[in-house]
Formats: sequence, C-alpha cells, structure tokens
Amino acid sequence: MQLYEKPHYRLNILTNEWVLVSPQRTKRPWQGKSEKAVVVPQKTYDPSCYLCPGNVRANGATNPEYTEPYSFVNDFAALLPDVPHEVFNQGLTQAKSESGICKVVCFSPDHSLTLPLMKVEDIEKVIVLWQKEYDELGKLPDINHVLIFENKGELMGCSNPHPHGQIWAQQSIPTEVLKKNNAFASYWEQHQKTILSDYISQEIEAGERIVVQNNHFVALVPYWAVWPYEIMIVPLEPLAHISQLDEAQRNSFAQIIKEVTTLYDNLFETSFPYSAGINQAPTDGKDHPEWHFHMSFYPPLLRSATVKKFMVGYEMFANPQRDITAEQAADILRKLPLIHYTKA
Repeated sequence: MQLYEKPHYRLNILTNEWVLVSPQRTKRPWQGKSEKAVVVPQKTYDPSCYLCPGNVRANGATNPEYTEPYSFVNDFAALLPDVPHEVFNQGLTQAKSESGICKVVCFSPDHSLTLPLMKVEDIEKVIVLWQKEYDELGKLPDINHVLIFENKGELMGCSNPHPHGQIWAQQSIPTEVLKKNNAFASYWEQHQKTILSDYISQEIEAGERIVVQNNHFVALVPYWAVWPYEIMIVPLEPLAHISQLDEAQRNSFAQIIKEVTTLYDNLFETSFPYSAGINQAPTDGKDHPEWHFHMSFYPPLLRSATVKKFMVGYEMFANPQRDITAEQAADILRKLPLIHYTKA
C-alpha cells in the first residue's frame, strides 16, 4: 500500500489514540548514543544476588531454598496495604489515597536463565503462579486491578539480573487499563463480541503482521505498534483473564512466550531487553465479557543490540511515533529461527 511508504497516522483501536509512522526515517544515519550489548549471567547461583534461593535480601529477610517459581511481597513496594482513606481537594489541586500490594515473582531458582532459555514446562509453572496470584489478590476486598509484568534488562530499569517479574495489585483501575476498558465495552455493546476477537481474525486472514501462531494463541506486531519490534500475544478464544486458561491453553501460552522471547534474542544476538505486561479484566467484582486478555512486549532496541529507541521530544509533547512499519518488523521477526542463537 502506497500509504505505508510515506508518513501516516494509525489508530490504536484499544485506546483510541493515534500513532505517527514515518518509514522514510529508517534511512537516517545514527551518530547518537550506543548502549552496551547485554550479556546473560553465566552463574546458575550468585551469592550476592538478592533473589537467588537461600540468600538474604536487602531488608534482612532470607529467601527459602525454592526450586520452582517463587513470589514474595516486594521489600520496597510502590503500593502499601491498609492506607487510610483520604481525599484532598482544593480548587485545581486534588489528591486521594491509594492502597495495594506489590509482589516479586522469581521465574526460576537458576540465576542464569531468562524466559527464552527456560524449558516450556518451566515457563508453564510461572504461568500457574501468575494464575494463583491473580486469583488470590483479585479476591481481596480493596483490590480492583492486578497487573502482571516484567522489566527485562538494565535498559528497562531492571535492578537485578535474576529472572523475575512483578505484580502490582491496587484499589484503583490504572489509566491505560481504563482506556482499554472503555474501548472494549463500547465494542461489546455494539457487536456482542470482543474487539480483539474480530481484530485477530482480520490479522490472521491478512497474515502480514503475524509473527508466530499455535493452537490457542497468536503473536503479532499490532497495526498501531509504537515500539520498533512490539509484539502482542492474544488467545484465540476471548478469555477475560489468565485464570480461565485450561491446561492445553496454558501450555500453548508458555510455548508462544518462549518463541517470542527467543526471536527477540535472535534478532540482534543479545539478551533482548523489554517491558512486558498482561492486561486482563479488572477484579472489581463485575462481569467483564468485553475483556480479552493479552500480553504486550515493548522492546526498546531499534537498529542493533546497542541502539535504542528513545521516547523524547515529539513522543513526549505530541503523540507516539515510530520509524519501521509494523509490517516490516513482523517480516523481520517471522524470518528468524526459533532455536536460540546460543543453542544453534
């Protein structure tokens, strides 16, 4: 399509926001900052790591000698339970109290493993723990939303290389989730289907933005992607949250997570940094037939293992912008081998 060769806007149907795509900018020379290539830790156990089994954490607590995925309340949590309810409203300055629980999820006792290097069955154990945490946290009376996410690599602000993610459960429903909630509800009211059901059907038929697919999930570069090699994993069935996954679906989810993260590592032959998060139905006690859970990966690398995409200037003061098109990114990723480059 000729439109895709020139600057153009694309609509994010999940947030009703626009993204500027500038494909001609991929030819510009780069003389800016270069990052250090990421090296995967070689130790299976690090005595100085706060997350390894049996080690003492920064607050003095000792980790158990865990052998499978392990979770605990974050020692330096951004949200705290039992915060007194207070509201401040003075003209145009407003504030309100917020309570919640933050947890750390160690994916593996092995310090050297990241998701693409883990076995599918071990990733499935992580998903089982995610399901347990979503259920238990979501049932608490003051928890209306549970966000499961991972910041991988120093580029994404990760303070510890041990394979781990986080869970933030809170009283309020966050802004980005509210945007999607509104779009999902509006589409459901009109069509009695989830918007992602119709969207992935259209994408599978087109094929050009699909990266990998299995019996229960599809991974694609969203039409409105902002980050250079952004990927969204979506279940083929309209499941509102991960607790609805049966055993076969859970295994497929683990498989496609391993494949997506392996493709990332293979792209520039580095331990690929990203922020990944699972958006799913709020836990506010209401039915949410409009929700269709999905896992998004936002990786910053643009041209190589050392050149990242900076969100500055126009992105901060106007709206998101990207250079490489979603179609180009999907084509590049789709052609990569599914065997990790360190194992090839």
